[in-house]
Amino acid sequence: MDPASATYVIRINGHLGATLLSAFPAMAWQRQGPETVLTGMLDRSALHGVLAEIEALGLDLLEIRQLTAEARSPER
Repeated sequence: MDPASATYVIRINGHLGATLLSAFPAMAWQRQGPETVLTGMLDRSALHGVLAEIEALGLDLLEIRQLTAEARSPER
């Protein structure tokens, strides 16, 4: 991965089914309440691709958050 890569958390309104989740093969997912949360290490180009896919699928994007190195650290 590019040195400019970072871990992103992307929250989408609603539960995505297997077909929609297959559009995001580089992302891990989990359901949290009424939302689907995608998490993954992305460089800038991959992030733009994921966001374009979310828009193309008409999904309701709630939040995009870049995790800091401290937030990813196992000690925390």
